[in-house]
Amino acid sequence: MKKSLIAVAAAALIGAMPDARAQWVVVDPANLAQNLLTAANTLEQINNQIKQLQNQAEMLRNQTRNLAGLDFSALSELKSTLSATNRLIQHAQGLAFNVSRMEDEFKRLYPESLSAAVSGAQMAGDARQRWRNSLEALRTATQVQSQALQNLASDEQALTDLVSRSQSATGALQAMQATNQLLALQSRQAMQAQQLQITQDRAAALEQVRHVAVQERAREVRRRFMGSGTPYTPYSVNFYGN
Repeated sequence: MKKSLIAVAAAALIGAMPDARAQWVVVDPANLAQNLLTAANTLEQINNQIKQLQNQAEMLRNQTRNLAGLDFSALSELKSTLSATNRLIQHAQGLAFNVSRMEDEFKRLYPESLSAAVSGAQMAGDARQRWRNSLEALRTATQVQSQALQNLASDEQALTDLVSRSQSATGALQAMQATNQLLALQSRQAMQAQQLQITQDRAAALEQVRHVAVQERAREVRRRFMGSGTPYTPYSVNFYGN
């Protein structure tokens, strides 16, 4: 009895769906596999594109760091300390540092020989000027030494700041700029050492040439005292008409 009722119900359901057979979906396994493979390839391409975009973004961030400038500069301070030493040399008294002026003054004050036309007063004045030149050269050398000593404190601070900036640099440009400023500091110190050496050598040279001029002056004074070289002949002198 139950089997009959189920059969009747199934027949009635099929009758209510006249085109049910036509509504069934036919699945092609080969086509389905191809579609799945295409979807997988598309997903892989999308993932690769995402990775490329991420790499490009990272590259741009690195370029930004590499192109970031250093927010510190010690060049003005280095130029200032070097200018202070230059001013001492430029305002130095005595024999001029200018080549043409120095040559003229040197020929006048340090001649190879003294002529008879040079008066005793002029020789004395030139001797005093030579002494002043040596004194001023020594004064300039000691001033440059003092300035170099004062520059040590600022150089130490600049070196500390530049090394700190170099070690904490976030990009190639910052590291390069810090390195360039360190090289500038080293160059400035080398130039200062050269300036100091010049002033010291100048003082030593003027003192040496002053001694040579003293010897030439003594020779000329002795020549004038001796006259033509005729031996002195004693003779009697009559005092008070005796």
